[in-house]
Order: sequence, then C-alpha cells, then structure tokens
Amino acid sequence: MDIDDLKFGTENVYIPPFENGIRMTKTYEKDGFDSLWYPDHLMSFIPESIWSPDITSLASYQKSPHDWYNIFPTMTIAASNTKKVSLGTGVTETFRHHPAVLAQMIITLDHLSKGRIILGVGAGEKENIVPYGIKWEKPVSRLEEAIKIIKLLWENDKKVDFDGKFWKLNDAVLSLTPYKKSKPPPIWIGAHGPKMLELTGKLGDGWLPVGLDPEKYKDSLKRIQTSAKSAGREPDEITPAIWLALIIDEKQEECDTLLESPMAKNSLLTASSEDFQQYGISHPFGDNFRGVIDFIPTKYDKKTMMEAFEKIPFQMCKDLILNGTPDNIIEKFEEYAKLGVKHIVIINLTTQCDLFKLQDSYACIKKVIDYFKGN
Repeated sequence: MDIDDLKFGTENVYIPPFENGIRMTKTYEKDGFDSLWYPDHLMSFIPESIWSPDITSLASYQKSPHDWYNIFPTMTIAASNTKKVSLGTGVTETFRHHPAVLAQMIITLDHLSKGRIILGVGAGEKENIVPYGIKWEKPVSRLEEAIKIIKLLWENDKKVDFDGKFWKLNDAVLSLTPYKKSKPPPIWIGAHGPKMLELTGKLGDGWLPVGLDPEKYKDSLKRIQTSAKSAGREPDEITPAIWLALIIDEKQEECDTLLESPMAKNSLLTASSEDFQQYGISHPFGDNFRGVIDFIPTKYDKKTMMEAFEKIPFQMCKDLILNGTPDNIIEKFEEYAKLGVKHIVIINLTTQCDLFKLQDSYACIKKVIDYFKGN
C-alpha cells in the first residue's frame, strides 16, 4: 500500500459541556482527519474509584469518568457540523440495540450525513451489558445474526421475514433506503478472536480491531482474507483498519513518565491474561480474566485498583502502549501500512495521563498526520 493513501480517524467522545464536543468536531475536520468515531458506552473503562485529581488531572474538570452522551444524537449533531469527514460508531453492539432498530438509526444518520456513516459493530463487552440486567450469551452468534438482519433490511424496501435463533421477523419492513441507494453504510467489525475474524471475512466491509501489535495484526488479517475467499468474496472488499491508543510527546522521557502513570496502567487492565503471561505474570484480576470483555469498572474499589497497578511492569506498558516522539509514531504507522492497514483510528491516551498535555500532544499528532498527507 502507498502510505500516502493511509487514512486517519480519531475518537470524538462528547462529554459535558456539549459545546466543547462540537468545537473539537469542527477542529478535527479542519485539521484533516478522515473519520470521527463514537464509542457506544454506558460507562467508561475508568473506575470512578480512581477518579480523583491525585490519579488523573481530568478529575478536576469532569465529575465522573462515566459522563458520556448517547452517541446517536451526538452523531446527528456531528453530522450537521461537518461536511466531509466520515462518522462511525466505534463500536456498538446488538445486546442493547435490536438489529432492526440499529438498522433504522444508522440509515437515518446516513441520510443526515449524506452518506458519510460507518457502522462499527462488535460482540460487546460485559461492562455495558451485565450491570444493566441484560443476559450475556453467545455474543458472536448473536452478532452474526444481527448483521444478516441489518443487511436484509437495507437491501429490501418491501417486507421481509427472518427466522433466527435470537430474532424472528415476520412481515417486517424498513422502507427507508440508504442515502446512496446502491451503497449502504459499510459495516466494520471489531474482531479479535478466531470466530470474530472468520465472521469479518464472511460479512464485514471493514475490520477495526484495537491495539494489535504488527505480528498479530498480520496473522489476523490473513485469517480474515482466507475466510473471505471461502465465502466467495474478494479480500480487497474489506478495509483493514485499527484503533491505536498512543502516548506522544516531543521527548521520549516525557512518554516514559506517562507510561508509569495510573491511567496508562488502567488501560492495560483491558489486555488479556495471555498478554500478561508473556511477561511471566498473571493478570491482576486472575488467570481466566478476558480483559476488555470482563472488565466492569464499577466493581473495583481504589485499593484493588492501586494494587493491580503495582503488578503491571513498566516494560509491559512500554511494549503494549504505542508511545514516542512524532518520528517514532510515524515509523510505527508506516510499519502498519506496509502490513495492509488502510485506516488508523487514534486514541490520544496522553491526555488521560496528563490533561495539561492536551495541546502539546495534539500538536504532535497533527505533525504525524501532516507527514502522511504531505502537508
């Protein structure tokens, strides 16, 4: 792939006050981002037990880490305040959203944005499901059935039937067709495990995993492409993308300091037990803990969290969190591009570690994007 064709997105979470979100949305588009992404969460991955100024400077300005607006009206506002940038759910799931309702919401946004919507969808995490009384069962099978229903409704403006394990449609109709009638919104799947990778090859228009290292990314992309071929599809129909959380600064020493921070270590608690075992240690929450799937932040008090942080070695932070100067990050992005990545979505973890790095870290990220765009 020509690195000049590499596209960039960023997380565009709206928190109070809402006006700041609108301002940043406009800034991102002006500064050349190709896509903006909206994680669909009822709670964040940061426990409120550690939401205090001695842990993160963000706590001095935001009363709770869980103060997130619902993404669907938020994306409506974002669509009305932008003209070119793509807008994606990053990602949603089908435990809380019936596939027919999700199909209608996305098609509505597709019209409001004049064809700029991407449906990012995954199997889900327990934090948005279990605390709210929703039964967690067969997430991959459920997602596969949901995608089939969404596609069925988008492809037909007359009534349809569907006889599935999780949902049954009988004389159901969604007559609102996509804004570009022959081009429904692409569906990008947040896939990591073997079953999800196979599903992406069968049904996905894009692949949007989180934080895979280059070697894992290469192997997983091959699995997707093999699955696509088995399903009679062209592998090139699927856009390879990736979420990458990064800590960035003009000085590596500053990055190293932030890598030792509680917020950096908190992000690693969503890593799998296998990731910890590579460093000869157990996951702080147990050998059977599945990281992002099992992490429910509201369950952990401050003492438990601080003890967990103590068990995470610096080298693990250094290896698993993308970090460095703009030049370092450019080199890493080029490595991913050579593996076939076409779209990188950036999470600026720097500001979670130190809010006062907001402007400097954004300037560094802008320098990286300008490099690839030839600015």
